[in-house]
Amino acid sequence: MYRTHNNGELHAADINKEVTLSGWVQKTRDKGFMVWVDLRDRYGITQLIFDEERTPKDVMDRCSKLGREFVIQVTGTVIERVSKNPNMPTGDVEILVSKLTILNESLTPPFTIEDETDGGEDLRMKYRYLDIRRNPVRENLIFRHKVAIEVRNYLSNQGFIEVETPYLIKSTPEGARDFVVPSRMNEGQFYALPQSPQTFKQLLMVGGLDKYFQIVKCFRDEDLRADRQPEFTQIDCEMAFVEQEDILNAFEGLTRHLLKEINGVEISEFPRMTYDEAMAKYGNDKPDIRFGMEFGELNEVAQHKDFGVFNQAELVVGIAVPGGNAFTRKEIDKLIDWVKRPQVGALGMVYSRCNDDGTFKSSVDKFFDQDDLAKWAEITGAKSGDLVCVLSGDKNKVRAQLSALRMHLAEQLGLRKNDEFAPLWVIDFPLLEWDEETERYHAMHHPFTSPKPGQLELLDTNPGEVKANAYDLVLNGNEIGGGSIRIHDKKTQSLMFDYLGFTPEEAKAQFGFLMDAFQYGAPPHGGLAFGLDRLVSILGGQETIRDFIAFPKNNSGRDVMIDAPAPIDEKQLEELHLRVELNK
Repeated sequence: MYRTHNNGELHAADINKEVTLSGWVQKTRDKGFMVWVDLRDRYGITQLIFDEERTPKDVMDRCSKLGREFVIQVTGTVIERVSKNPNMPTGDVEILVSKLTILNESLTPPFTIEDETDGGEDLRMKYRYLDIRRNPVRENLIFRHKVAIEVRNYLSNQGFIEVETPYLIKSTPEGARDFVVPSRMNEGQFYALPQSPQTFKQLLMVGGLDKYFQIVKCFRDEDLRADRQPEFTQIDCEMAFVEQEDILNAFEGLTRHLLKEINGVEISEFPRMTYDEAMAKYGNDKPDIRFGMEFGELNEVAQHKDFGVFNQAELVVGIAVPGGNAFTRKEIDKLIDWVKRPQVGALGMVYSRCNDDGTFKSSVDKFFDQDDLAKWAEITGAKSGDLVCVLSGDKNKVRAQLSALRMHLAEQLGLRKNDEFAPLWVIDFPLLEWDEETERYHAMHHPFTSPKPGQLELLDTNPGEVKANAYDLVLNGNEIGGGSIRIHDKKTQSLMFDYLGFTPEEAKAQFGFLMDAFQYGAPPHGGLAFGLDRLVSILGGQETIRDFIAFPKNNSGRDVMIDAPAPIDEKQLEELHLRVELNK
C-alpha cells in the first residue's frame, strides 16, 4: 500500500495515528539536526519532520538526498505541529517520519511548481505535465470535470441520450477548412475530421431517438487566436418535434442549472434580442450586457454642420462613458491612439465632455454649439460627469470599431466583473451572408438551417433579407452556444443547396445521404451546441480557454510538448499513396 491517507486530509483528530503518505517533494527546510519537508499530491500538502533524536539514522541519510519533485513514500506518526499554519487545511499537524522510500528521483524542474511560477507560457506548455502539478492548472481541470458531470447529469435527467458519432467522416465544402486523413486502403481518398456532428445528429432524429446529446471533440483547420484551438469540445444537442421556443427553454434550463450548481448564482431572466438590434445597440452579435454604453446613432444631429468627416459618413455613432469626464487630455489622446491601431482601424475619434454645470466641451467646438452637444448627450444617454465618444464611417466598420472601444473602456473601468453573469439570446440572424471574394451567398450558420416561417419566398427576390430560424446564447460578451431549427424535408433542403451555389450533382455527392433520409419520415427537429471550453472558462471567471484544457495547442496550432504536427517517414507516405517531396 503506497498510502493510507492523502496529503489533504490529516487533522488534529488524527494525532498519534501511524500513517503512510506518498507524493512529490514541494520544498525542504534543513536546520541540520532537523529537516522539514512539504509533501504534495493533488489533495494538498502535509508537512513532514525528520529529527536526529527521533528519526532513524538511515532515514535521515536518505532525507539528505531529497530534491524538489522527488517522488517519495513515508510512514510516520501524526503529531501536533509546534508552529501551526492556519492557511493550510493540514496546518495543525505534521508527520514524524520513521520510514522513507524514494520511489523516483527528479531532475530540477525548469520552473517552480508554485501557484505563482517563474515559468513563461511557452516553457510551461513544453512541460505541461509539470504545469499540471500546480494548483491553478489542476483546479481548472477539476473545475472542467465538475461542469461536464453537471451537464451529463442534467441532460440525462431531462431524457437526453448520449450517443457517440464518427470521427472519420466525409469532407464538406461549407464552413471552415477540414482536417483531412488519407485512407491507406482506398488510394487517393480521404476522410475528414468533423467540424461538428451536425448531419449525424440530424440522422439520429430521423432514427427516432428524439433527444440526443454528446460531449464531443470537433476539429477546424482555421487561423488561431488565444481563445481558439484547432480541436475543441462541444456539448452537442438535438431534439425532435420542437420549435425555437422549446429549444430556448430547454437550454435556459441547463444554463440556469450550471450557474446555480457551479457558481451559486440564480438567474431569472434570459433577455432576447434580434441580430439587427444587437448590431445597432452594441456593434456585434454577442454583446456584453453587464454594463451600459449602448450606441446612440447621431446622423440626424451631427450631419447638419460643415464638418466634412461626419457629413461624408454612412453612420455617425457614439457612446457615453460613465465618469469619463474625469479622463485627462492625455488619457483621451491614448484612447484616440488606441482606436487608430490597425487592429481597430478607426481614422480618429471625436469626444464631448459633459461638465457638472450642464455645459459641454468638445474636440469639435468650432463646428458644433451647446445645443448640438446636448443632443449628442441625450441620444447616447450621457449625464453630467460622462464623456461622449463618437466614431464615424462605413456602417459595418464603424460599428465594429465602436464595439471594440466599448469593450476596451469596460475593461479599463472595471465594468466586466467575473462574478457577474448576464446571459441573453440573440435571435433572427440573417440566413445568408454575401462573400465578396467568391461573389455568392454563404450560409451564416450552416446549410441545414431553416428560414423563419413565411420567409422562404424571399429567397427569390431578396435573399439578403431572409432571417434564419437560428439563435445564439451569449454570456458576458461571449457566444457560448448556438443552433437552429433544421430543414427536415428534401425539397426545401435541395432549394437551399441551390441558393448556396451547389449543382444538383454536387449536393447529391456531398449530402445525398441526408436528403435520402429526409424521404423516410424526418420529424421537425432542431438543436444547439455549447462550446464547452468557452463555457467552462467563463464559469471559471476567465476568458482564455487554454487554461482549462489539459494539453492545449499554441497560437500556431502546435503542441510544443510532443512537437506536433511533425513529418512522417517515407514508408508511411508510400502506404498512404501520398506523393510529396520530403524535406521540402
